[in-house]
Amino acid sequence: MALKDARTGTRNEVGIAAALGVLKQRFGERFQTGQAIREQHAHTTTYIPSQLPDGVLFAESADDVKAAVKVCAEHKVPVIGFGTGSSLEGQVNAPNGGISIDFSRMNRILEVNAEDLDCTVEPGVTREELNTYLRDTGLFFPIDPGANASIGGMTSTRASGTNAVRYGTMKDNVLAVTAVTANGEEIRTARRARKSSAGYDMTRLFVGAEGTLGILTSVTLRLQGIPQKIGGGVCAFPTVRAACDAVIMTIQMGIPVARIELLDALQIRACNAYSKLSYEEKPTLFLEFHGTDETVALQSEQFAEIASECGGGPFSWTVNAEERSKLWKARHDAYWASRALAPEMAALSTDVCVPISRLADCIGETQADIEEHGLLAMIVGHAGDGNFHVLLLFDDKTQEGIAVAEAFVGRLNARALAMDGTCTGEHGIGQGKMAFLEEELGGTVDLMRQVKAALDPDDIFNPGKIFHRA
Repeated sequence: MALKDARTGTRNEVGIAAALGVLKQRFGERFQTGQAIREQHAHTTTYIPSQLPDGVLFAESADDVKAAVKVCAEHKVPVIGFGTGSSLEGQVNAPNGGISIDFSRMNRILEVNAEDLDCTVEPGVTREELNTYLRDTGLFFPIDPGANASIGGMTSTRASGTNAVRYGTMKDNVLAVTAVTANGEEIRTARRARKSSAGYDMTRLFVGAEGTLGILTSVTLRLQGIPQKIGGGVCAFPTVRAACDAVIMTIQMGIPVARIELLDALQIRACNAYSKLSYEEKPTLFLEFHGTDETVALQSEQFAEIASECGGGPFSWTVNAEERSKLWKARHDAYWASRALAPEMAALSTDVCVPISRLADCIGETQADIEEHGLLAMIVGHAGDGNFHVLLLFDDKTQEGIAVAEAFVGRLNARALAMDGTCTGEHGIGQGKMAFLEEELGGTVDLMRQVKAALDPDDIFNPGKIFHRA
């Protein structure tokens, strides 16, 4: 991460002024230019400075989006999509100014096809809203990034989370999208069929594009049946390597674990203090199994044997819904628990992902790095797919403090890439990880630039994200 990549671009002052006038006349009070509203649509959850849009449109339909994009395309004004603002790498900033399109009012569930296990929703629907709606159908949407993010934002950043080890990420669960392209027209990337050999996979092109190729207006998703039984449990280990060995054995044995999360000892200490728990302050795995009474019991017994073989245990598990909720609330509150250790400091959440065979190495070297440099940082890992997060607490009031944080993130990403991993498993590139994308993919980034130039020749869609045009 480097502040130099969050640079301010060239503003098209004449075009912005013209677009503001047209949009205000067309949308009235649904188009706002007040300072407070603009600040709300540029906040970042890291030290990257906020870069405000010039106006915010509260879209209510795909027609609103098409109209707004046509105006912005005519005047060459940037357009940035906004879901809930929970992205972590500056994705909602407006470095060149422009218009933010807020999707909070486009939150309709358009269609549920229970027999086919799919649904189509507008981009402003949040994952919690969708699962509340689906509850009576016996279905659920499994992707859980922690925050109650919008489906449009989750699609745009290729989100995943705690369930990814069993259910995959957004790229595995998006069947199709509709999107408004640079000419103001709406396209549909695919039908609802579970597989297709029809031409380029345009759906995957938009999934993870971070709003740089177009603005999503609907997303068609895979759904899953709500499991008959869900079991959850906790198991402490003497070392991170022992915990990672247990994860590898669990995956290699084909045990269909739904979630398998790793928290290091410092994170457990923070969770104990914040959530009033009493876990051993050791590297700990949080697990969840989905299935029937018999399969959940069998899987739990199998994991207990693996844990014991790796020096961990005992494995304490339950199928009681209230107890499981308390367990996972503690995991989802890990960010706030960490912040509470040093509330006067800023927090930087960053992530990398490596092959699971290298997870223990990468985490071990990262912990040694943290200790060597006297840093205060906790590690939480989606261990089943080799993805882990580091929450670094640091002083963002001084250039020295920021330089220390940036240097740590640089070393972390170099370490992951050296192990044939990636600089981000689920946070995305945004503004914060541009330099690492170049290191990871080299000339492939030039190909991305060519795709961007072909689909968005005037660079109006979320400019200054993922890579700079030149």
